[in-house]
Amino acid sequence: MKRLNATGCESCPAYAGLEQMGLRADHFDRVVALAGNPNTGKSTLFNLLTGLKQHTGNWPGKTVTRAEGGYQFRGVRYKLVDLPGTYSLLSASQDEEVARDFILFGRPDCVIVVADATALERNLNLAFQVMEITEKVVIAVNLMDEARRKGLEVDTRLLSRELGVPCVPISARRGEGIYDLLSTVADVIEGRIQTHPRRIQGTPEFQQAVERLVPLIEKLAPGVPNARWIAIRLLDGDAHVQEALLSGELLRRVARQRQAETSFSRKMAVEGRQ
Repeated sequence: MKRLNATGCESCPAYAGLEQMGLRADHFDRVVALAGNPNTGKSTLFNLLTGLKQHTGNWPGKTVTRAEGGYQFRGVRYKLVDLPGTYSLLSASQDEEVARDFILFGRPDCVIVVADATALERNLNLAFQVMEITEKVVIAVNLMDEARRKGLEVDTRLLSRELGVPCVPISARRGEGIYDLLSTVADVIEGRIQTHPRRIQGTPEFQQAVERLVPLIEKLAPGVPNARWIAIRLLDGDAHVQEALLSGELLRRVARQRQAETSFSRKMAVEGRQ
């Protein structure tokens, strides 16, 4: 859990990663990523939460538009990063690469996956991929009003039990369920809600291959976040991940993150003695 300095974020653990990704890194306590398929109401939720406290631009070196904003809940300031709408994180496009890299290397405190209540089966593909990368996930089941209009019933409690992460029913367009969503995100970040995301296990042969790859990846890039996910991507033939691993880019990103965390820890130690 990151407890970031709102007035001196140059020393925050996430600062280097956020700056590298072109994001403003000032005046926040937590980082939340907003992911989802196109046309799920993700932008509506982002605008509702952030209001006029928004910044837009392009991700560095990409033509992909990025948006970031902020909101405050229970006295805590949250930076909300609106990731490109995408159906997967398999890096087949710039949108998918940006979303994947931010979740993996930006290491947000929580990821909200916005899902369309009227098309859950299609939307959960992305949710499962996000849950492979991080345990800090909350599913915002949006468009509940539209589901009711179509006579559809969504049991979010059962869905939560099946997925192992909180699923919160909302209607961003009407502002329904927003307090419950923010409360759940805060509780997941602070550890008051423990998540146990369901992850695809695959065949015994697949699991054996993953187990053999993980220590090799950790040896090539010590401290890399989620070596298991990287192993799965290598087995799936992801050329981008393979190139980043072999070229040392993964290791460089880990080193930058570790340097920022060390700087932050030293600053906190000095402040604690004063």
